[in-house]
Amino acid sequence: MNQGAPGCPVCEEAETRFFADVDGCEYRRCERCAATFLSPAQLPGPTEEKREYDKHRNDVDDPGYRRFLARLADPLIDRLAPSSEGLDYGCGPGPALAAMLEEAGHRVRLFDPIYQADDAALAQSYDFITCTEVVEHMHRPADEFRRLDALLRRGGLLGVMTMFQTDDARFAHWHYRRDPTHVVFYRESTLAFIADRLGWTMEIPRANVAIFSKPDTNLSPSSGADPATTP
Repeated sequence: MNQGAPGCPVCEEAETRFFADVDGCEYRRCERCAATFLSPAQLPGPTEEKREYDKHRNDVDDPGYRRFLARLADPLIDRLAPSSEGLDYGCGPGPALAAMLEEAGHRVRLFDPIYQADDAALAQSYDFITCTEVVEHMHRPADEFRRLDALLRRGGLLGVMTMFQTDDARFAHWHYRRDPTHVVFYRESTLAFIADRLGWTMEIPRANVAIFSKPDTNLSPSSGADPATTP
């Protein structure tokens, strides 16, 4: 570890290593949870983030966009009790996923720090929370996942969709990396680490989709050995 090297934003491990320099961007790797992340000194600011997000076309009625979101919506809906209450966390400017879940008979509140900064939505708890194409944007995901845990009721579900990193050799040319607001990249083992740390269980119903379950009993998070995180 180099003196002053940044710690991992996912698991807060102090020691991380240099992973790659691509187009002037320094990426680091955490050997503990296998996350890859952009050096904190190069994180984009709010203005740059919004400028990039405004380029996205997230039309609520776009059939193609709905098919994309169905990768998470369908398996989540299959697991929800009727009339569940949820939160679309990081909904963006076009909350199509919330509309799809409401059409399935559920109630959904919205939160997004840029487009829907409704602090009241963070003052209650939920049966389910969705994060579609959100976690890769988080500058401090450890804090964000703790917040999501606090917002989730016992027995609740958290649905996450993000493109899993699988091939280090192709990282430099990976299209997902090229979005300047994508600053953290997760392997399946990274998400399994998060689940274990928070005392959740996790399943992968489809590629690049994880559904976490919070126990419906008052169990404390695991304090044992970390799960395997071999990249």
